[in-house]
Amino acid sequence: MSFNIDNLVRENIKKLVPYSSARDEFSGDAKVFLDANENSLGSPLTKWYNRYPDPHQQQIKQVLSTIKGIAPEHIFLGNGSDECIDLLFRSFCNPGKDNVIICPPTYGMYEVSANINDIAIRKAPLLENFELDLIHIEQLADANTKLIWICSPNNPTGNSFNRADIEMVLNNFKGIVVIDEAYINFARQKTFIQELVDYPNLVVLQTFSKAWGLAGLRLGMAFASAAIIEILNKVKPPYNINQATQELALKALEEVGQVNDMITELVDMRIALAEVLSTIPTVEKVFPSDANFLLVKIKDARKLYDFLLTKGIVVRDRSNVKLCEECLRITIGTEQENTDLVDAIAQWLNITTSA
Repeated sequence: MSFNIDNLVRENIKKLVPYSSARDEFSGDAKVFLDANENSLGSPLTKWYNRYPDPHQQQIKQVLSTIKGIAPEHIFLGNGSDECIDLLFRSFCNPGKDNVIICPPTYGMYEVSANINDIAIRKAPLLENFELDLIHIEQLADANTKLIWICSPNNPTGNSFNRADIEMVLNNFKGIVVIDEAYINFARQKTFIQELVDYPNLVVLQTFSKAWGLAGLRLGMAFASAAIIEILNKVKPPYNINQATQELALKALEEVGQVNDMITELVDMRIALAEVLSTIPTVEKVFPSDANFLLVKIKDARKLYDFLLTKGIVVRDRSNVKLCEECLRITIGTEQENTDLVDAIAQWLNITTSA
């Protein structure tokens, strides 16, 4: 049986007539806009934001099309990747009936969004080496499994999954496979975006929050077949990306060279920090990372976490997560922040060994 999107879309979404905004009903150039009930006198800011933004973010998609090598009709922009995640649940999963598969430990919003939408979660935990358990995934999938979520590079483990394993899922699952590539810019593995031509059931998520350094703007990207993008556009709020975000994103997209330089610097600092942390006696393992963070297994992780807080340093305690016991997730900071972290750990060691 081949992939058929009509078998996956919720019936009410198939019948849904999307909201038609004033800007959807007009295209072209005009001097006087009296169609959208905006405040024609302006706004109290130096830069006026009294007009609604482009509901389909065409300028950003055109620029992204060139950068990513994919046509604009295969691009969706969300209010953060979290909106893309929620829209996939709302478009394809029937509440109280369908299910999805996640592979923990992984990004927590897949499960949260599933619970919000009353979608059953089936878990195929990663193997001990943090790779996908293909046999378990196959056993969990049934006729009501609509989505399989794969975060690669994975959060919080930091590793990219075996590409052949991901392709195995894509080739054998007749629902939608979502590959979340939030950290792909820091990875050795290439994106799956170019594979969209071969896999109509593939959705690739990326974000402006990590490598682009625009977490405060809340701008996520989904890349998929034109059919899937059309459904997401049908369900999304009419003006989901505000005008200020669109303007700032366009300005950032002019600085690809600077972003690439930052990526190189962060990867170099990731390697350097991993080497330093590996020399610390109580560090049991620094896991290989393709992201802008390190997962570090360390004795008395929670105690170290609490001590770092007293020094004004916040890391992420993942000790209560299966397969990540006694682990801290440490984001790569500036060179000074990384130095401060190492110095604080040294202070903690002196205190604990002398006690």
